[in-house]
Amino acid sequence: VECVSGCVCPQGLFDDGRGGCVQEEDCPCVHNKQWYSHGAEITVDCKTCTCQRGGWSCTKVGVCHGTCTIYGSGHYITFDGKFYDFDGSCEYVATQDFCGDKNSSSSFSVITENVPCGTTGVTCSKAIKMFLGNTELKLEDKNYKEIQRDIGNEVQYRKRTVGLYLVIEASNGVMLIWDKKTTIFIKLTADYQGKVCGLCGNFDGKSNNDFTTRSGLQETNALEFGNSWKQSYTCPDVTEEIQPCSVKPHRKSWAEKECYLIRSPVFEICHSKVDPTPFYEACVHDACSCDSGGDCECFCSAVAAYAQECIKAQACVFWRTPDIC
Repeated sequence: VECVSGCVCPQGLFDDGRGGCVQEEDCPCVHNKQWYSHGAEITVDCKTCTCQRGGWSCTKVGVCHGTCTIYGSGHYITFDGKFYDFDGSCEYVATQDFCGDKNSSSSFSVITENVPCGTTGVTCSKAIKMFLGNTELKLEDKNYKEIQRDIGNEVQYRKRTVGLYLVIEASNGVMLIWDKKTTIFIKLTADYQGKVCGLCGNFDGKSNNDFTTRSGLQETNALEFGNSWKQSYTCPDVTEEIQPCSVKPHRKSWAEKECYLIRSPVFEICHSKVDPTPFYEACVHDACSCDSGGDCECFCSAVAAYAQECIKAQACVFWRTPDIC
């Protein structure tokens, strides 16, 4: 509680930490270095918290969606918030709800096709296949295609364009958001908690067990975990993590200068809510590796991924300008 009684204020009043004296019930609250007045509401991790007498009173509301993010050259943020990099050149299961136990029936899967981007060996998501019952949707080259299959039930879905993104929302609680380049966000309703598997993890609220392989083993190594989710045995396994700034050292200082935007005052409102470090490092990695024409696209995708996490944490940042992305 920031609100204190002391010799600063007349008896019965409290110093509100902002140079004023208030009644105890009017004491403000602090969250992430921001002040909130008595009665103010904020949403944190799917809880609604109300400022009361200088402290927060929280209630759990509704159900939270889980979001998995795949962006740039091989960056993953699982449903449970684990960050890792994986540069495989193949098709991989991003997420699916058929995970080997006898009771689970498959209603959806999302497959990402990763191909080399640039000359350093890193890979980007080039195409996405989404299987919804008896429908296959293929997203590639900024386009969308529907293919009917012989197996599976019918699952209703709708597609719409929102700003830069194509959004596919299915009746079974699966949503896919694609920037028509290398970024996808997969959102699932809470019904799928603990019932999915793939590169996006198991969505059980714990990030330390997200590296569960296709055969159900717990891995500590991102490469072993990622290799287990490839769709074809003919694709080679990934054996080492690529460090593009070591391969292209002449690009490193340029990359660091561009990516400083993530750590700059532009995003200051977000820094205390979402740690910028992994996003900055991913941005530098991508800016070093995108050396075959997609420089700006890689940089912009990396910054957009951080901005998206900021929005989830209720810190909206207007970072795009006529000069930047």
